[in-house]
Parts: sequence; C-alpha cells; structure tokens
Amino acid sequence: MRTPRRAARLRSPAMVLCALVATCALLPPTAHPPQVTRVRADTVLDGAFTGYAERDRSPGHWTGGDSTYSVPAPKGELWVFSDTFLGTVRPDGSRSPVTGRGSTPFVHNSFVLWNSTGPHTVTGRDAAGRPTSLVSGSGPDDWYWARAGIPGRGGVQVVYAHYARTGPGPLDMAWRGSALGRFGPGGGPGPGPLTPLPSSAGVSWGAWLSREGGHTYVYGTERAPGLGNHLHLARVAGSDLRGPWQFWTGRGGWSPDEHRSARLSGPDGAALRTSDELSVVRHGAWYVLCTQRVDLPFSAEVQLAWSRTPDGPFTRPRTVFTAPEAGPGGTYRNRNVFAYNPHEHPELERRDELVVSYNVNSLVPDDVIHHADIYRPRFLRMTLGHTRP
Repeated sequence: MRTPRRAARLRSPAMVLCALVATCALLPPTAHPPQVTRVRADTVLDGAFTGYAERDRSPGHWTGGDSTYSVPAPKGELWVFSDTFLGTVRPDGSRSPVTGRGSTPFVHNSFVLWNSTGPHTVTGRDAAGRPTSLVSGSGPDDWYWARAGIPGRGGVQVVYAHYARTGPGPLDMAWRGSALGRFGPGGGPGPGPLTPLPSSAGVSWGAWLSREGGHTYVYGTERAPGLGNHLHLARVAGSDLRGPWQFWTGRGGWSPDEHRSARLSGPDGAALRTSDELSVVRHGAWYVLCTQRVDLPFSAEVQLAWSRTPDGPFTRPRTVFTAPEAGPGGTYRNRNVFAYNPHEHPELERRDELVVSYNVNSLVPDDVIHHADIYRPRFLRMTLGHTRP
C-alpha cells in the first residue's frame, strides 16, 4: 500500500518531533495522577516535637500522642491529638508510670498550640487543677477520641468519636457516636456542650474535613467485615458543621437521609477499604487519598489513591512508604511496635509535595513507658512529579 503523501512528510525526524510536541500540548497535562518521586523524613517537624517532648522540663506538658491532625487556627498551628501522655521524659528516655507512684498524666484528647512563642499544651482541668481530657466522657470506661478539625467562626471545630468499654480486654470497646466540639482561636477555653452529629448509620464521621466551594466536606469510616473500613462522604453548606447535613448517595446526588449514604468506590466499582484515620486533599485537578494498607494486619505501609472528584472513584491504593519503626526488623527491633493512621497536613506544604504524618505505638503498654519516643508522630515530605499521557 502506498503511503499517503502527508504521512510520508512526517517521516522527517524534525517533523515527527514537532507533531508530537503539538499533540502533547493539546492534551491535558493532568491526564494521569501525579507520581511520588521522592519520600524523605521531615526532620524539622520530627525534631520540633522531639525537642518539646524531651527537653521541656515543665510538668504536665505533652510528651506523646496519636491521631495528629492539624488545623491552621487564628492563634497558631493547632495540633489535635487523641490519647496523650503528659508530664516529663526522664534523662534515660523513659516515662514515669501512669498509675501507682507514677507522675505521668494520661488523657484521651489534647491540643498542642504552636505559635510564635513556641508550643503550648492545652488540656482540660478537674476541680483540683489536674489535667484532664479536653472532651471528657462520663467515667473511666467512657471517652472521646479526636477526629479531624477545621477553622470555623473565628475558632476551631473538631469532630470527636465517642467510645465505651464493653469488656476487660484492651480491644473490648465500641463506638457510640460522633459529636462536635467548638473551641476558641487558640484551642481554648473548653468546648462547652458537645453537639451530637449524625450517628444512626454506623459511620464515624470526621475522619477528614475539607472546604470545597461553598461546602464543608466530611469523610467518615464504617467498620468493614474483616479488615479495614468503608469510606463515606457528607457535606454541609458553609462552614458551620451544626448545619443540615447531606450524604453522598453514590448515584450522582445527595440526600438528607444518613441511611442512604453510599460507600465510596475504587477503580473496579467495589467499595474502597481504608484505615480509620486518613485524608482526602485536592492537588490541582486531582484528589489524593492518604491511607494505610489494610489487607494485612498491622501493616506499616502508607498508600495513596487518586480521584478526579472528592467522591471517587479512586484509583487502586499504591504503597509509597513503609514505616521503618515497625516490626521485629524495625528500628526498635520489637515485633510489638506498629505504625498506623497516616494523613496529610496541606497547610504545611510547598508546591508539588505532600506533608504526611503517621503514628507509632506498641501492643505492649509498658514499651511506651520504657521508651517514650515510640509513642510520637513521625512526619514525611513526599515530592510529586506530574506525568503526561
């Protein structure tokens, strides 16, 4: 077959190159999601929290916590923690015990406000002036763990998950519902009465919060059979989470009925499985979900998945980092040490990067008493590179 004259002309290398350049110029540069090209420890953030925990000798200050959400508040960067150790760290790197003759207070939620004068621990106080959780339950077997926070009405709004103990074992507990706490511009004073949030469909809301246009989007997790969680999405008009909620139905629309909330999906249409804490942040034309690998128990892998819209579908989660602290081959050489709950801190990022934290803990409680540095967040900076089709 004869080659048409126009095609024959393109056999010139220069013409081929020009044609390819012209074609690529017409294609959207974001046809594929960004790729992580480099992951490195954020030694500045790691060092800041280590320094505060270990070198500050004032009693009752933060020495470790998990969850590690962050909110750009009017009076500084507000770090939101769940279970928190207070007190001081001994010169040998250990904590005093929490009970008995120990001098290490333990609370279920706290803040660290970081401003121009440095870090400041924010907790509640009981009648005797001793530190307590900012949001307290009705007794020792009833507590609140922090979820995500967001600025609102000159202060900060934080979602809390209500839990209660159901038996003597360390995992004998049950989720009871979601509630909203509202705080001042620096995380205080206390939240006052909590506002109950939708909780009738078994979804723990507040795993992540974000603003998009005229709405605040609220991600929630539903415990899945076996391992992991199903991901849900709701929204509120404006910035006040006390307003009427709408729930993504999975059919291109929203409903005021929480029981119609749909599970967000992956690339094959099946329900996505995620960790309990996560993030969904917009980067240009893409939304990146940061989660933990959940098909393996106590996996130390941080994974990313991408979507064109906040409601998915998301690409298959891909591992971009494995926490070096976890497991018998990790930095602590301790099979009981594990990593969990990664999520992003977009207000701390530069262009084309992610700032991600994850928590480290041990299945043996004494480990985090003898080695205070186990129970502390770690931070990563991930560089993004954009690919063309």
